[in-house]
Amino acid sequence: MRNRFDQQLHHLDEQLTHMGELCEIAISKVTQALKEGSAGQARIVVAEDEEIDQMEKEIERLCLKLLLQQQPVAKDLRRISAALKMITDMERIGDQTSDIAEIIISAKYENVAQDIDLIGAMATGVSTMVRDSVVAYVEKDLELARKVMASDDKIDAYFDEIRDKMIAYIKAEHGEQGNRIFDLIMVTKYLERIGDHATNIAEWVEFSITGVHKDSAALHES
Repeated sequence: MRNRFDQQLHHLDEQLTHMGELCEIAISKVTQALKEGSAGQARIVVAEDEEIDQMEKEIERLCLKLLLQQQPVAKDLRRISAALKMITDMERIGDQTSDIAEIIISAKYENVAQDIDLIGAMATGVSTMVRDSVVAYVEKDLELARKVMASDDKIDAYFDEIRDKMIAYIKAEHGEQGNRIFDLIMVTKYLERIGDHATNIAEWVEFSITGVHKDSAALHES
Protein backbone atom coordinates (compact mmCIF):
# COMPACT_ATOMS: atom_id res chain seq x y z
CA MET A 1 0.00 0.00 0.00
CA ARG A 2 2.77 2.43 0.96
CA ASN A 3 4.68 1.63 -2.24
CA ARG A 4 1.62 2.54 -4.32
CA PHE A 5 1.21 5.75 -2.33
CA ASP A 6 4.87 6.68 -2.89
CA GLN A 7 4.44 6.12 -6.63
CA GLN A 8 1.49 8.49 -6.66
CA LEU A 9 3.48 11.09 -4.72
CA HIS A 10 6.23 10.77 -7.33
CA HIS A 11 3.63 11.32 -10.05
CA LEU A 12 2.50 14.43 -8.16
CA ASP A 13 6.09 15.72 -8.24
CA GLU A 14 6.22 15.12 -12.00
CA GLN A 15 2.94 16.95 -12.57
CA LEU A 16 4.01 19.91 -10.47
CA THR A 17 7.33 20.06 -12.32
CA HIS A 18 5.52 20.09 -15.67
CA MET A 19 3.15 22.83 -14.54
CA GLY A 20 6.12 24.89 -13.35
CA GLU A 21 7.80 24.40 -16.73
CA LEU A 22 4.67 25.63 -18.50
CA CYS A 23 4.76 28.78 -16.35
CA GLU A 24 8.45 29.32 -17.21
CA ILE A 25 7.72 28.92 -20.93
CA ALA A 26 4.83 31.37 -20.71
CA ILE A 27 7.01 33.98 -19.00
CA SER A 28 9.74 33.51 -21.61
CA LYS A 29 7.33 33.75 -24.56
CA VAL A 30 5.50 36.81 -23.27
CA THR A 31 8.81 38.56 -22.56
CA GLN A 32 9.94 37.91 -26.12
CA ALA A 33 6.58 39.07 -27.46
CA LEU A 34 6.97 42.27 -25.46
CA LYS A 35 10.46 42.95 -26.77
CA GLU A 36 9.37 42.33 -30.37
CA GLY A 37 5.95 44.00 -30.07
CA SER A 38 4.54 40.75 -31.49
CA ALA A 39 0.77 40.46 -31.13
CA GLY A 40 0.90 37.04 -32.80
CA GLN A 41 3.30 35.66 -30.21
CA ALA A 42 1.20 37.24 -27.47
CA ARG A 43 -1.92 35.48 -28.75
CA ILE A 44 -0.09 32.16 -28.46
CA VAL A 45 0.60 32.92 -24.79
CA VAL A 46 -3.09 33.65 -24.18
CA ALA A 47 -4.13 30.42 -25.89
CA GLU A 48 -1.58 28.31 -24.03
CA ASP A 49 -2.81 29.55 -20.65
CA GLU A 50 -5.57 26.98 -20.99
CA GLU A 51 -2.98 24.20 -20.60
CA ILE A 52 -1.82 25.66 -17.29
CA ASP A 53 -5.46 25.87 -16.13
CA GLN A 54 -5.96 22.23 -17.12
CA MET A 55 -2.84 21.17 -15.23
CA GLU A 56 -4.21 22.82 -12.09
CA LYS A 57 -7.40 20.75 -12.37
CA GLU A 58 -5.49 17.51 -12.97
CA ILE A 59 -3.15 18.05 -10.02
CA GLU A 60 -6.05 19.04 -7.79
CA ARG A 61 -7.82 15.77 -8.66
CA LEU A 62 -4.65 13.81 -7.92
CA CYS A 63 -4.21 15.51 -4.54
CA LEU A 64 -7.81 14.86 -3.57
CA LYS A 65 -7.43 11.24 -4.62
CA LEU A 66 -4.37 10.89 -2.40
CA LEU A 67 -6.21 12.46 0.52
CA LEU A 68 -9.40 10.42 0.14
CA GLN A 69 -8.11 7.01 -0.95
CA GLN A 70 -5.00 6.83 1.20
CA GLN A 71 -4.24 7.51 4.84
CA PRO A 72 -1.38 10.00 4.67
CA VAL A 73 0.74 10.56 7.76
CA ALA A 74 1.35 14.13 8.94
CA LYS A 75 4.40 14.64 6.70
CA ASP A 76 2.53 13.43 3.61
CA LEU A 77 -0.52 15.50 4.52
CA ARG A 78 1.62 18.63 4.66
CA ARG A 79 3.15 17.77 1.29
CA ILE A 80 -0.21 17.27 -0.40
CA SER A 81 -1.72 20.37 1.22
CA ALA A 82 1.28 22.43 0.10
CA ALA A 83 0.86 21.14 -3.47
CA LEU A 84 -2.77 22.29 -3.50
CA LYS A 85 -1.70 25.77 -2.45
CA MET A 86 1.19 25.83 -4.94
CA ILE A 87 -0.96 25.06 -7.97
CA THR A 88 -3.24 27.98 -7.13
CA ASP A 89 -0.24 30.31 -7.30
CA MET A 90 1.02 28.71 -10.51
CA GLU A 91 -2.40 29.10 -12.11
CA ARG A 92 -2.31 32.79 -11.19
CA ILE A 93 1.16 33.07 -12.74
CA GLY A 94 -0.33 31.72 -15.97
CA ASP A 95 -3.16 34.26 -15.75
CA GLN A 96 -0.74 37.13 -15.24
CA THR A 97 1.44 36.17 -18.21
CA SER A 98 -1.80 36.12 -20.20
CA ASP A 99 -2.65 39.58 -18.85
CA ILE A 100 0.71 40.86 -20.09
CA ALA A 101 0.01 39.26 -23.47
CA GLU A 102 -3.35 41.06 -23.65
CA ILE A 103 -1.54 44.38 -23.13
CA ILE A 104 0.77 43.56 -26.03
CA ILE A 105 -2.16 42.58 -28.28
CA SER A 106 -4.03 45.82 -27.59
CA ALA A 107 -0.94 48.01 -28.05
CA LYS A 108 -0.46 49.92 -31.30
CA TYR A 109 3.31 50.24 -31.19
CA GLU A 110 6.31 48.00 -31.81
CA ASN A 111 9.43 47.17 -29.81
CA VAL A 112 7.84 48.49 -26.63
CA ALA A 113 10.68 47.35 -24.42
CA GLN A 114 13.69 47.88 -26.63
CA ASP A 115 15.04 50.54 -24.27
CA ILE A 116 13.91 48.89 -21.02
CA ASP A 117 16.50 46.17 -20.38
CA LEU A 118 15.41 45.92 -16.74
CA ILE A 119 12.12 44.33 -17.80
CA GLY A 120 13.99 41.41 -19.39
CA ALA A 121 16.12 41.01 -16.27
CA MET A 122 13.03 41.15 -14.08
CA ALA A 123 11.27 38.50 -16.19
CA THR A 124 14.33 36.24 -16.01
CA GLY A 125 14.38 36.71 -12.25
CA VAL A 126 10.76 35.71 -11.70
CA SER A 127 11.10 32.75 -14.06
CA THR A 128 14.06 31.50 -12.03
CA MET A 129 12.04 31.92 -8.84
CA VAL A 130 9.21 29.80 -10.25
CA ARG A 131 11.61 27.05 -11.34
CA ASP A 132 13.57 27.03 -8.08
CA SER A 133 10.44 26.96 -5.93
CA VAL A 134 9.15 23.82 -7.68
CA VAL A 135 12.60 22.18 -7.58
CA ALA A 136 12.73 22.95 -3.86
CA TYR A 137 9.40 21.17 -3.36
CA VAL A 138 10.36 18.07 -5.32
CA GLU A 139 13.81 17.79 -3.73
CA LYS A 140 12.65 18.88 -0.27
CA ASP A 141 15.32 21.59 -0.38
CA LEU A 142 14.59 24.03 2.43
CA GLU A 143 17.64 26.19 1.66
CA LEU A 144 16.56 26.66 -1.95
CA ALA A 145 13.00 27.52 -0.88
CA ARG A 146 14.34 30.20 1.44
CA LYS A 147 16.57 31.50 -1.36
CA VAL A 148 13.46 32.02 -3.50
CA MET A 149 11.79 33.96 -0.68
CA ALA A 150 14.85 36.20 -0.35
CA SER A 151 14.87 36.80 -4.13
CA ASP A 152 11.51 38.55 -3.94
CA ASP A 153 13.21 41.65 -2.54
CA LYS A 154 15.24 41.92 -5.75
CA ILE A 155 12.09 41.64 -7.88
CA ASP A 156 10.41 44.36 -5.81
CA ALA A 157 13.50 46.54 -6.34
CA TYR A 158 13.27 45.98 -10.12
CA PHE A 159 9.65 47.10 -10.03
CA ASP A 160 10.45 50.24 -8.06
CA GLU A 161 13.33 51.17 -10.37
CA ILE A 162 11.35 50.59 -13.57
CA ARG A 163 8.34 52.49 -12.20
CA ASP A 164 10.53 55.47 -11.30
CA LYS A 165 12.13 55.45 -14.77
CA MET A 166 8.72 55.35 -16.43
CA ILE A 167 7.36 58.19 -14.33
CA ALA A 168 10.38 60.32 -15.23
CA TYR A 169 9.94 59.39 -18.90
CA ILE A 170 6.28 60.39 -18.85
CA LYS A 171 7.17 63.75 -17.38
CA ALA A 172 9.82 64.30 -20.06
CA GLU A 173 7.88 63.04 -23.09
CA HIS A 174 4.15 63.62 -22.40
CA GLY A 175 1.83 63.14 -25.37
CA GLU A 176 1.21 59.65 -26.76
CA GLN A 177 4.10 58.23 -24.76
CA GLY A 178 1.86 58.31 -21.72
CA ASN A 179 -0.14 55.23 -22.83
CA ARG A 180 3.03 53.38 -23.74
CA ILE A 181 4.63 53.97 -20.38
CA PHE A 182 1.46 53.11 -18.48
CA ASP A 183 1.38 49.75 -20.29
CA LEU A 184 4.99 49.05 -19.32
CA ILE A 185 4.28 49.90 -15.70
CA MET A 186 1.39 47.41 -15.76
CA VAL A 187 3.67 44.75 -17.29
CA THR A 188 6.22 45.19 -14.51
CA LYS A 189 3.46 45.06 -11.90
CA TYR A 190 2.30 41.72 -13.27
CA LEU A 191 5.90 40.45 -13.18
CA GLU A 192 6.23 41.65 -9.59
CA ARG A 193 3.06 39.72 -8.72
CA ILE A 194 4.50 36.60 -10.38
CA GLY A 195 7.46 36.99 -8.04
CA ASP A 196 5.03 37.15 -5.12
CA HIS A 197 3.35 33.94 -6.25
CA ALA A 198 6.71 32.17 -6.59
CA THR A 199 7.50 33.31 -3.04
CA ASN A 200 4.16 31.89 -1.86
CA ILE A 201 5.09 28.57 -3.46
CA ALA A 202 8.44 28.56 -1.66
CA GLU A 203 6.71 29.30 1.65
CA TRP A 204 4.47 26.26 1.14
CA VAL A 205 7.56 24.20 0.34
CA GLU A 206 9.00 25.27 3.68
CA PHE A 207 5.74 24.23 5.35
CA SER A 208 5.80 20.82 3.64
CA ILE A 209 9.30 20.21 5.02
CA THR A 210 9.11 21.80 8.48
CA GLY A 211 5.40 21.80 9.30
CA VAL A 212 5.57 25.55 9.97
CA HIS A 213 4.26 28.21 7.59
CA LYS A 214 5.91 31.62 7.55
CA ASP A 215 2.69 33.49 8.36
CA SER A 216 1.83 31.28 11.33
CA ALA A 217 5.42 31.50 12.61
CA ALA A 218 5.28 35.31 12.47
CA LEU A 219 1.96 35.23 14.34
CA HIS A 220 3.43 33.13 17.14
CA GLU A 221 6.42 35.46 17.42
CA SER A 222 4.28 38.59 17.68
